[in-house]
Amino acid sequence: MNKYIMILFGATFFSAISQILLKTSANRTYKSWIYEYLNWRVILAYAIFFGVLMLNTYAFTKVDLRYGAVIDGCTYTFVMLMSFFLLKEKFTKKKLIGNLIIIAGVMVYML
Repeated sequence: MNKYIMILFGATFFSAISQILLKTSANRTYKSWIYEYLNWRVILAYAIFFGVLMLNTYAFTKVDLRYGAVIDGCTYTFVMLMSFFLLKEKFTKKKLIGNLIIIAGVMVYML
């Protein structure tokens, strides 16, 4: 597989990590509204988003743009798995079926 496509998959994974960080920050209570936005989880999440933007920009110099939307669909699967393992959230049968359809679509498109 092309190394630039692997960079896109890695960026998708890091995007999911930043979303989990934002979720954990949202689940906490803070003494002031400003601390909801200025805490290490939120700052790190947005720093990761910035890094993902840079990785995507770099990868798209060598990869067709049509692959980006398809690979970006993997974010939903990564978020679901991380939510299950890290946040102990349950996923429903509909979420599981939806993510399996996403994975199948990515596999078919990549072939």
